[in-house]
Amino acid sequence: MSIQTSHYEALLAEYSNSEAVITLLKQHRPYFEMVPSIRRSDDSLIPIPLPIVRLRHGISYSGQQGISIKAGDAVCLPCDIGILMCDPEWKVKIGPEIFIFIHRPQEEFSDLLTRWRLTQVWLDQEYEWIMPHHYKQIDSQEADDICPLFVLFPETSESIKRGLMGANLPFIIHSLDEIIDLSEYPTLDEIELEEYQEFGGEWG
Repeated sequence: MSIQTSHYEALLAEYSNSEAVITLLKQHRPYFEMVPSIRRSDDSLIPIPLPIVRLRHGISYSGQQGISIKAGDAVCLPCDIGILMCDPEWKVKIGPEIFIFIHRPQEEFSDLLTRWRLTQVWLDQEYEWIMPHHYKQIDSQEADDICPLFVLFPETSESIKRGLMGANLPFIIHSLDEIIDLSEYPTLDEIELEEYQEFGGEWG
């Protein structure tokens, strides 16, 4: 079975949830040990799908994309999920930031690696997070360190796996059998819908 867009979309949706992120990080112990409190995962982790940051200084990057960003511009990072660590008591951002890169359909090793390299280039300066509405009170300043984690599938080519191993970049392999098609997810029940509306239709 080849990697389908629905597989990517299902994992993107799954890892937008803090409990699912805990399960993911358990597969890479060094990152799992960074979590401030496993029992209070909702207060310890903030997963942000397709995250946005504001760069305080302009940047010009002459790579394949020929990117030019002005000072103060907000940009969508080329990762899939950004994970921020928080002190569950003080509600402040702490520790490094983890960036998840899910293998996309038809993506080659150079494409996957370039997404991480661009993230490194853009965040190699002062920046601030454009925080989801529910987390506006959390400090949004940059971290001392940024860490990547790649999510591959059994069907991902061996060249990509070898390339990441050679570059000493951590990855985990997610079985396609464990992925539920997005069309099979249940709709919000009445209780969840009420909670959603209490936040003005904004979760994350």
